[in-house]
Order: sequence, then structure tokens, then C-alpha cells
Amino acid sequence: MNMHCPTPASPAFNLLDEPWIPVLYADGRSSAVGLREVFAEAGRIVAIAEPSPPSLVAIHRLLLAILHRAVTQQFGRWNDRDRAVWYDDGLPQAAVEHYLEQWRENFWLLGGERPFMQVPALAQAEETLDKFKPWTQIALGRACGNTPVVFDHMLDDSAPAITAADAARTMLGFLQFTPGGLVKVFRSADNAGPLANTAAIMPVGNSLARTLVLSLHPAPETPDSDRPAWECSPPTVAELTGMAKPSTGPCDRYTRLSRSILLKPEPVDSGLHVRHLRFGAGLALLEDVNAPDPMAAFRGGSSGPVRMTFADGRPLWRDLAALLPELAGPNSKPAAAVAWAADLQEIRGDWDSDVPVLVAGLRSDQAKLVRWRVEHVHLPVAGLCKADVAAVIADQLKRADDFYQRLRLTAISMLAAALPDSKSKETRARARSILETSAFPATFFAAAERGLGLLLKAVGEGDTERARDDWTATLRNAAATAWPVARALLGHSAAALRAEALAHPKYQQALASIADALPDTADNQPTEEARS
Repeated sequence: MNMHCPTPASPAFNLLDEPWIPVLYADGRSSAVGLREVFAEAGRIVAIAEPSPPSLVAIHRLLLAILHRAVTQQFGRWNDRDRAVWYDDGLPQAAVEHYLEQWRENFWLLGGERPFMQVPALAQAEETLDKFKPWTQIALGRACGNTPVVFDHMLDDSAPAITAADAARTMLGFLQFTPGGLVKVFRSADNAGPLANTAAIMPVGNSLARTLVLSLHPAPETPDSDRPAWECSPPTVAELTGMAKPSTGPCDRYTRLSRSILLKPEPVDSGLHVRHLRFGAGLALLEDVNAPDPMAAFRGGSSGPVRMTFADGRPLWRDLAALLPELAGPNSKPAAAVAWAADLQEIRGDWDSDVPVLVAGLRSDQAKLVRWRVEHVHLPVAGLCKADVAAVIADQLKRADDFYQRLRLTAISMLAAALPDSKSKETRARARSILETSAFPATFFAAAERGLGLLLKAVGEGDTERARDDWTATLRNAAATAWPVARALLGHSAAALRAEALAHPKYQQALASIADALPDTADNQPTEEARS
């Protein structure tokens, strides 16, 4: 696609003033605001009202980078006690306003010498001078090239123009969540964005101001050692073709130009829009296992820590223990943002309230979007700050997993018994596949999730006996809800009725056992062969 168009001499759409961030106010109003207003109204804004999970997380990370740089320049080595003051009394508006005005010229989105979070060198580079792509190139949920999305049959040549506000939000989300893979401009392939295949975790307050303070990362040892993209010189082509580099800190990660983009403004009756852009490899991020992303959590895996993501439909709450800082072990790492929130509440001495946690992101497979999701979990403050409380939560979640595995093996044995040659490994494998691709797993855990709030509330209040009793009742109800799904897979043959009759006592034994401590040693765990 050739449509040479030099960069406009005059910049347009300054993100400080133009309304581009959708927000929801405490009185129920919704509106769009610019960066100056979003900070000025942060105490009255309840939440960012962005429907796209990647853009939702990216906007928060942008605001965190701005706030962090503003207070660092104003106060130097601030600490958690300063955060407690900002949490209770409001953000230091004067510091934020001064910072935004200081960097105003670097927040123009369209045109100018250095458009925001973009690479002006693309307008002169031979590889991109006359080569444009549709804006859907940076829209993770839209069809583009050979990555079609269900229900989106738009062609690259017919992409409609979008507003500058939409382009800004889309670009931010893409830069954070873009998967690694082929780029073919400046280099054949490029590394993934900071949050690719990640369920990003962020504590949430009852206002945007408190949300930002909860996740605000600590002041660096050297004030200017970690700077966001707009404080740095725009990348050159030589830098885009260079080696991957680790981040200098959260501000760098939150604004990393993981791909090089240059939006092409297009005048429309209602103002400037974007239909096309220049595109290429970016400043590749080299991951450091010792400095993971502050919003990423890792659960224990058989061969080491496994980054939490929205994989295979697994409910996030099953890995809730990985969110609790006090349970950190060699094979699990909670998100640093949650630990920072726990430190703040500990300084404030607030042990009675819950900390809502927003978990949002997407999972991709070879540059193709598989799913994206937003979840909310309320964690008791005591569970974040006290090891004994966190251990109670982890134990009860383990009870759920152990009980489900016992129920699952019983159901597999029942299905295998109804099939020809029921004793063979192939038959059992077939029975396992039938069960695991059915609605049985989702039904059980969906029913169990309904009691999660009661469990966390009781644990947070220190009533472990009530927590256990309520959770026991929840798991029994989940089993009673899911078991008919497994029975329905049998059919109505004589073999099916016989298999159901043989499995029923084992099902009743599983229900009775949930009231007691379930075995958690390898010697006491029945094998699938024994269950058969």
C-alpha cells in the first residue's frame, strides 16, 4: 500500500487536554477526560471505564508512570508513609500538574517532531517511508492480515477510520500486550510486550486516586534511573535494529515501545482520525527473571514458576494463593503490586477492610488472540499481610482442588466402566478425554466460586471454623451440581446403569470425606488405576 504522506508540521490532539480516557464518576456519570482532568478528578472518579482489557491495564500503567515521575521529581526519596498520606488526603496535585506542564510538548498524539509513544524515524526510514498498514495492525481484538477474528470479517483495505482518542487507547494496549513473533521490518521477528500472555494484577481502591496509590512502585535509588518513553529521545533506526535490553524499572516497562508505530492523521468532518500507520520492530524487551513485571504473578509449576494467564479456561481463583505475598515460595511469586498495596495497608493499620483486585489481560497463541478477560477478586487485608491468615486461605483452596480430583477420578472410572474393554488404558484415556472436554470441570468450579466470597470474608474476620464449614457446604453443593453432568455422559444402556450403580458409593464416600482433612501425601493419594 503506497500513500506517501509527510508528517504534518503542526502537532494535534494533546493528550493532556483532549478527552480520550473514559471514566466513571461516583455519582454514576460517565465521561471522557484528558490527562490533566483525570488527575484533578481522581478523587471523584471511581474507575477507568475502558472495555478492552489490554487498554484498561495500559491506561493505568501510563497514569502510574506519570504519578511516579511527578512525586519523585517533587519529593525525591518518598516512602510508604508518604503514600499513606496521599491515600487518605488525595494525590499531590501540584506536583502532577507541574510535571505534566513540564512535558506538555511530548504529549501531542498526531504530527509534530515527536508524537507521543511513537517513532518519527519511520517517516524517513527506507523500510517504512511509503509503506502503510491499517490501524487494525495494532488492534489485538480485530482482524488484520492473516489473523482473522470470529465475527470480524473486515479487510485490511477497507478498515474504517477511528478517532484519535480510540487510536491512543488502542496503541497503548497493543504496546503492552503484543505477542512476540514476525515483524519483518527492521528485523524478522521481535520480542513480546511486557504483559504478553499475562493476567495483569492490580489492587483497586474506591477511587482512581486510591487505586493509583495502592499500586505505586517505590522510589528508585537514583531519581532518573528509570524514565518513561516520553522523557527519552525517540528511538533511531539503529536502536530499533539493536539487541534486546532489560527494562530500567517499572516506568520503562509501563511505557516500553515494544513496536515502532507512527500514526497517520486523516482529516474527517468531525476532526482528525486515524486509518493507517507506519509499523516496525520496536525496542525489544529482554526479560529478567529476577525483576519480573510488577503486575505479573507466578504460581508453582513442576519445573519452576509459571506466569499466571487466562489459559484453558482455568478459573483464576484456583490460583488465588499465588496473589498472597506472605505465601511466596521458591516456585511462586506474587505480583509486586499486591505486595505494595499490602505494605500501604500495614502502614495505615487497616486490617478490617478488603482490597479488591482487578485481574485483566489476554492470552494469545502465535500472535492470534485466544481469549481476554477481566476478573475482580476481593482479598482480605489480613490475608495479604499475615502469614497465618494467608495459609488458611491456601489450605481451603487446596481442599477444593483435592476434592475435585477425587470426584474427577471417580467420574472417569464410572465412564470407563460403561465402555467396552473398560480395564484397558486406552479406554480410560478415552473416558478422561470425554469428561475433561465436557461441562463437568466448569460446572464444579463455577458452583464453588459462588462461595468464595464467604470464605474470604470469614477468614478475614478471623473465624476459621466458620470459613471451613461454609467452604465444606460450598464444595458439597458444587459436587452435587457437577455430578449429574458426568452421569448424563453415560447414556441409558445396561452397561451405563451398572457403571452408575457401582460409582454411586464412591461418590457418597467423596462427599462424606470433604468434612474431614483430605489426604495430601503421595502415599495416600489413590492412583487412577486404583480408582478403576
